[in-house]
Amino acid sequence: MTNAELAILTLIAEKSCHGYEIEQIIEERGMREWTEIGFSSIYYLLKKLEEKGLIEGRMERQAGRGPARKVYQITESGIEARRAGVLEALSIPQRAYPLLQLGLASLPGVSHSEALAALRGYKDNLTDRLEHVRSRWDESRPLPYFVEAMFSHSITMIEAERRWTEEFINQLEERTKKNTHEE
Repeated sequence: MTNAELAILTLIAEKSCHGYEIEQIIEERGMREWTEIGFSSIYYLLKKLEEKGLIEGRMERQAGRGPARKVYQITESGIEARRAGVLEALSIPQRAYPLLQLGLASLPGVSHSEALAALRGYKDNLTDRLEHVRSRWDESRPLPYFVEAMFSHSITMIEAERRWTEEFINQLEERTKKNTHEE
């Protein structure tokens, strides 16, 4: 199951809802900070989960509010799939393939000054991202404990990556100084 499928399945397990409600919850909780769910992909994911028998939809008329909407609820198979997905997510670290790793592997292809400028920009972008996530967290409160944990984890990871980036920039600067003195 993909991260996006598990996220949608989890929201439907909390309460039966239609696609637009799911979008609202995603926005309220800042879920796009930690999972890739585009607005347009919500309905695709709902269809996919329904085809797998993990959710079922039924048309419900909104009292005086326009056309009927398809409201989804989780099935017994969905409850088990969600449980298995959650336990896997909580117990097995997943590999990540950030573009930064490819950039580091390719460092010999650029000058030290270019690398330093790019890494300083990367650090600045991490700082901006950190401020954004902190702001979203503050705006979203109060939140359930598990959503608080998600924001806390995201902030911790960004802070760690920013510290690592600062340390690596310092190492590159020292290396550059050393190479300049040797020439």
